[in-house]
Amino acid sequence: MKLQGSIDLFHYWNRLRDGRPAPLRSEIEPADIKDLLADTFILELDTRGGPVFRLAGTRLCATYGRELKGYAFASMWTPRDQKVVARLCNNAFHDKTVVSISFHGISDTQREHPFELLLLPLNGGRDSLRALGIVNTKERPFWMGADPIRENVLQSVRVIDPEIEPVFLKSRPAIEVPSLAPGDRHFNPLDVFSGPGRRIRHLVVLDGGRGE
Repeated sequence: MKLQGSIDLFHYWNRLRDGRPAPLRSEIEPADIKDLLADTFILELDTRGGPVFRLAGTRLCATYGRELKGYAFASMWTPRDQKVVARLCNNAFHDKTVVSISFHGISDTQREHPFELLLLPLNGGRDSLRALGIVNTKERPFWMGADPIRENVLQSVRVIDPEIEPVFLKSRPAIEVPSLAPGDRHFNPLDVFSGPGRRIRHLVVLDGGRGE
């Protein structure tokens, strides 16, 4: 996590969970994070098991030029990244994984801008899986909101250990997602191998540990 909005939301979530894998959905008080609400969202699973927006802040909706409630989260990403993003969401829902994603948003007129996304699991019970998230950017260019973001391109992923992150915040490097080479068009995006981490496409995501 590099941006203050992500850091503030993480610390709020971490205080609420108080050593548990995740806080209860009912423990989230919008008034406590009022300065972040415009960029925050809550995901839930639809009847097919895919992540969809249950709620989304006004500025986040304006960035994408649409009301996001009920919108499929994975569909906002390039076809190449959709399965990876859906899998990361699934890990947050079922394994209570904390994920930070760096991505570029591509607008209607092909403008490009960097964003950071943080996804935090919530405990709503087996029949009410939820995740709290925020989308940040260091600065908002003049065109944002007038030229909506139409597609997200994954740049890097961090799987965060919440027991260590408060102490070593910002210290662990992100895992870069290189551009797809022409010869990679048939590469299995969910290729998994046994080893010290989980392989997602052509990157290895390592859980926990201290940044060097």
